[in-house]
Order: sequence, then C-alpha cells, then structure tokens
Amino acid sequence: MLNKLSEYLQKQLPFVAYRKPNATKVKAVFQHSDTLHTVTDFSESGFVFAPFDTSQQTILIPFDEVLEGELETVTLPKTTTEALMPSAEAHKKHLQLVEKGVEVIQNSDIQKIVLSRKEEIESQQHPLVIFERLRENYPTAFVYLWYHPEVGMWAGATPETLVSANGNTIKTMSLAGTRKFEENAAISWNQKEIEEQQIVTDYIAAQLKKFITNVTVSEATPHRAGSLVHLCSMISGRMNSEFTIGDIITALHPTPAICGFPTEKAKAFILQEEKYNRAFYTGFLGELNVKEETSRNRNRKNQENSAYRTVRSHSELYVNLRCMELTDTKRILYIGGGITKDSNPESEWQETVAKSQIMKRVL
Repeated sequence: MLNKLSEYLQKQLPFVAYRKPNATKVKAVFQHSDTLHTVTDFSESGFVFAPFDTSQQTILIPFDEVLEGELETVTLPKTTTEALMPSAEAHKKHLQLVEKGVEVIQNSDIQKIVLSRKEEIESQQHPLVIFERLRENYPTAFVYLWYHPEVGMWAGATPETLVSANGNTIKTMSLAGTRKFEENAAISWNQKEIEEQQIVTDYIAAQLKKFITNVTVSEATPHRAGSLVHLCSMISGRMNSEFTIGDIITALHPTPAICGFPTEKAKAFILQEEKYNRAFYTGFLGELNVKEETSRNRNRKNQENSAYRTVRSHSELYVNLRCMELTDTKRILYIGGGITKDSNPESEWQETVAKSQIMKRVL
C-alpha cells in the first residue's frame, strides 16, 4: 500500500489514506483519473471531503480501488520543523476577534460563535511521514491524508464524529469544551464549558428528531483527544424510512460545535469577521454510502441462503478538526474555539495555542 501511495503522490492522482479511531489497519481509496468529482445530494458512494461553507462544493473520491491493511513504516528522512510561537500580531488579531464576538453575543440573541485562525509554518516534512506520526500520536482519532491535484492536500487527526449511519441506525456526538489532559487529575468543568456543550447537544437532538425516532442522549462525560479533553454526549436513534443520510447531513452541518448558535447568524458573523477562508477546516470527511451485503442465515449449507441476502449501506463521517493544509513549502494549521458571553479573550487564545500543539507535534 505504501508503494501505491508514493506512486499516486508522484503521479499527482487523487487518493485518501485513513485510519479509523482505535483501529490498527489503514484504508486507502485510489481514484484512477484526476477528474474532480463533486456531490449533488449525498446519494453518491465514495469518500467525501466537504468544506465549512455549505455553498461551496463537496468533493468525492469514488471507490475506484480500495486497499486495507497494515501500513509499513515510512523509511524517509524525517526533517525537523522549527515550530515557532505565533506572532504578536496574530495574538492581537485573535483577541480583537474574540472581543468582537463576545460583544455581539452579549447584545444579541446569538449564544455561541466558534472563532478560528490559521497559522503558517515553513516545513517540507514528507506527507507520508506526517500521516505516520498522526497515527502513532493519536490512536483514538480519525486520522487521514487526503489529496486531489485540483484541490490540494490535507491531513488531520479529528476526535469528532459528525454522523455514523449503519442501515437506518444513526449515531452522532456532541463535543465541546476543552481542557488540557492531566494524568490522574479530576476535571472540574466550569459553567461556560457546560453551557457550551449543552447548546450543541440540544441543537443536534432537536435537528435529529425531525428525521429519527427513539432519540437517546447520554450524559456528558470527558472524552480524551491526545493532550486535550472535551465534554462529550452520544446521541442515537433510528432513521425513518422516508429520509436519507443526505437529509441528516444537511440538517446537522455545520453544528454549533464548529459554527455557533443560532447557526445562520453565527455563520454570517464568521464569514464576515474571520477575514480568511476556512476551506475544509470544520467541514467534514469520510465514507459515504459504503454498500455491504449481509446474509440473515449464516448456515452455508442452506441453498436458499441467497434469497435472504440484503444490501445495507453505511456511512461514517467526521468533523474536520485538528487539521492542516500541506503546500510544497508550508504546513497551514487551522485552530478555533467556542465563544460564549462568558469567554475570556486571553483564555480563548491560549486554547487555540494548546490545540495547535497537536499538529505541531507531528511536524
């Protein structure tokens, strides 16, 4: 598989390599041409890569060829990158952005806005080395390396599921609030973090109730993601037969976890005030409509077995957090955090610095 990935990089053909949370094997999807495929209604089958802004196109890499297995260790020279601290100018700009966000929240019906920044680092670390280091460092995350010659290259290690659909069983999570992980230390979550996570939970549950029955929501518990800990609730139910995975995706994205609430007002503020294009950061990615044939009768001697075969479709999509864009000479990191009426601008800045360390560590 490693040789194939190297070959595709050299030939500049689209591919994605990824490892699911807590898995050992790597999957890779290879597209046999450099055509740019896009999604129209999420009835397509392939690996999707969607931007934050839903008015932009979602890219699809069809399942032309799929390999799965252990990935050999990459024997490439590992270059070191001087991961500089962000500039005083970047610090100042982010504080001003957060102050403006807090002011808008305090004087409107907006309850939360997720504000972000990007940080460019000079680096020529090989993409496959970055992918290997992400897998080593973040065993519980969805780790990926994605490339299309017309779009660019991205890599990341995200802790957050957007939606998992197996047949008509739907699962998702509400993830918000951030603390640094400390071994054997009990976490005392503050009111700002609890409220922030509850906003996300309530929104997701309300959106899903339009499409699924028997919605269940778990208690919020700590969810570790590398050196950070978040508050997480699991949400699940069964999708009604008249709806599709496309309906669920459209209803959920962007969630308050990566945009804010109310969503449209928070999104408008982001698009106007962040002063940069998030592109695929806080978008989503993953397997869409993978077809699986299942048999109800496991007895192979039963000649009528084929009559009981059913084809089920499953999708597994993740929010594109903790990610970087790779250019020839740079690694562009994207980092953000949720702002509420109680946010402290300096604390919010420090949270983005802590999150940036996740990507800097692999460089």
